[in-house]
Amino acid sequence: MMNKVRIGDEVPNFMLFSSSDQEFSIKNYVGKKNIVLYFYPKDNTPGCIREACAFRDSYGIFKKMGAEVIGISSDNQEKHQEFVKKYDLPFILLSDNENKVRKKFGVPSTLGLIAGRVTYIIDKKGIVRHMFSSQFRPTKHIDEAKEVLKKLEDEQAT
Repeated sequence: MMNKVRIGDEVPNFMLFSSSDQEFSIKNYVGKKNIVLYFYPKDNTPGCIREACAFRDSYGIFKKMGAEVIGISSDNQEKHQEFVKKYDLPFILLSDNENKVRKKFGVPSTLGLIAGRVTYIIDKKGIVRHMFSSQFRPTKHIDEAKEVLKKLEDEQAT
């Protein structure tokens, strides 16, 4: 049975390895930054390339908004390293080889075959503030993330 992370939930803790072979724990970011956590199907596939490059092209905006972008797929660190190098990706990619984190979040698959594409916006307190799921509109995830982060900025300013 999969858990399902919902809006208003505290982000579950997890530890995975990054493309640079470093241990990564989401709790190291809670309290410091807003987090754009996106699950995607597979490196070097058309939709995932478009999504990763759109996140790359907006990365400066995300940084100015006090957010860190983190991508997760089941690809191993070596594939992530190649993907990062090929597309000059400045953000963190994590390897969820056994799909444990994907299951922990309850990210669905499409037609039972393709790993789902879901983005979570997590505020500085570690609370999930927004979720967006769209397998076939990969660049819409970036627009959704920017809109929600803008709202969070406005809330935090008042």
